[in-house]
Amino acid sequence: MFNSERWTSWTHPLTNQSYSLELLSPRALSKDDFKACFDIIEFTSGEDYKNASTGWHPAMKKKEMKSPDLRYILVKDESGTVKGFTSLMPTFENHEPVLYCYEVHLLPELRGSGLGKHLMNFLITIAKNIPSTKKVMLTCFISNTNSLRFYEKIGFTKDDFSPRDRVLRGGKIVRPDYVILSRETAHNGLVDGEMGLEDDEN
Repeated sequence: MFNSERWTSWTHPLTNQSYSLELLSPRALSKDDFKACFDIIEFTSGEDYKNASTGWHPAMKKKEMKSPDLRYILVKDESGTVKGFTSLMPTFENHEPVLYCYEVHLLPELRGSGLGKHLMNFLITIAKNIPSTKKVMLTCFISNTNSLRFYEKIGFTKDDFSPRDRVLRGGKIVRPDYVILSRETAHNGLVDGEMGLEDDEN
């Protein structure tokens, strides 16, 4: 499924700094690593949450992050500090088996390095190896235009079940805060056995 060396480590193409990749369940996360992941979410997406109609609710987010079926891929520097992560869960959406990407967050030092696409390729490869799972899904704030461009570049499109604009009485249009994106695992952007997406990201 993965080249073990490529799966457990990654080198920044510009700085040559090495990072480790760890796959963990929520229960296996240390308190420090859990806090680091939460802090990264708040740093990278806190304003998007606060500006959305649902608002920013730290306790609810932490509860979601502890969902037992979630799996985390942590990105750590040589000192063991979490610098980014993605979380994922095999689940059902509209009675269809999918791999849902809950989070992808990188600190500024890792943006534009190709690591985001590297992590998304892992998710696509995982989905390809789960029987009957034909796509990866995720939710993205519409206000996060950089991430939307990133996902579009790697083959994600608006899912049929993404929320639509609502027209209220009087003709006022209410647009959703987020969009649901999906990508078929059979998409030819991923080469079997290789990291096939180009190395850039938001």
